[in-house]
Amino acid sequence: MEDLSLLKAGLAIVAGILAGIINTLAGSGSTITLPMLVFLGVPAHEANATNRIGVAFQNTAAVITLRSRKALAMDGRDWWLTGAMVVGSVGGAAIAAELSEQVTNWVIVVVLAVVLVTILWKPEKWLREQPEPVTGIRPSLPQLLLFALIGVYGGFIQAGVGLFILSGMVLIAGSTMVKGNILKLVAVLVFTLAAMAVFMAQGVRMWWYLGLILAVGQSIGAWLAARFMTGSDMAKVWMRWLLIVVICYSIVRFSGVQDWLLQTLA
Repeated sequence: MEDLSLLKAGLAIVAGILAGIINTLAGSGSTITLPMLVFLGVPAHEANATNRIGVAFQNTAAVITLRSRKALAMDGRDWWLTGAMVVGSVGGAAIAAELSEQVTNWVIVVVLAVVLVTILWKPEKWLREQPEPVTGIRPSLPQLLLFALIGVYGGFIQAGVGLFILSGMVLIAGSTMVKGNILKLVAVLVFTLAAMAVFMAQGVRMWWYLGLILAVGQSIGAWLAARFMTGSDMAKVWMRWLLIVVICYSIVRFSGVQDWLLQTLA
């Protein structure tokens, strides 16, 4: 990457900032960074590995910022759910690997469509100030199984996993958006570090120079978003609308409509 121009480096940083903000407040920031990596000349499978560098730095920056603002509140139930996702990300590798890309994409579209309807139909769940009352520190077995399945997806497919974690926390676990985002940031950080270890063990090339440039931008975006998330009374409202926009775009992308439109306009 010695021939990386200042213009391309600048584009990478801007893309990283946008992705860091989107990933911290909602999810699917990889829909920005992955195409950018491919545009800069990184092969697709290596771009998938290189992308994790920025995600790791971005989530670390967000977690550190939340901790410094005394907002990194995770109770026993949160750690149970995080543990379920980690186990799922490891134990479900074989199952996840068997799914074709086309089937996986349509599963994502259907699930996101259901989430979108819920966001629009029942906004009170996403805008509530306090989590639903729960008893005990251990989530129910169905909740643990659901988050284990999210872990399967997050560990081996990655794109859009933040949307599913946040949706599961708000709709199933009864959390607020802000608290759900905190668990999402911690869980995705664990997924990402595990995925990077797997890529390195398998000898997949990671473009560290370019990945670190993206990481700078993503860390800045995550820092800005984490401060906004904990410092603004309107954060949950803006997060809901950002989530709606990101989900709509993700549906267009994973359904193939985006590719069809690009081919039609070409």
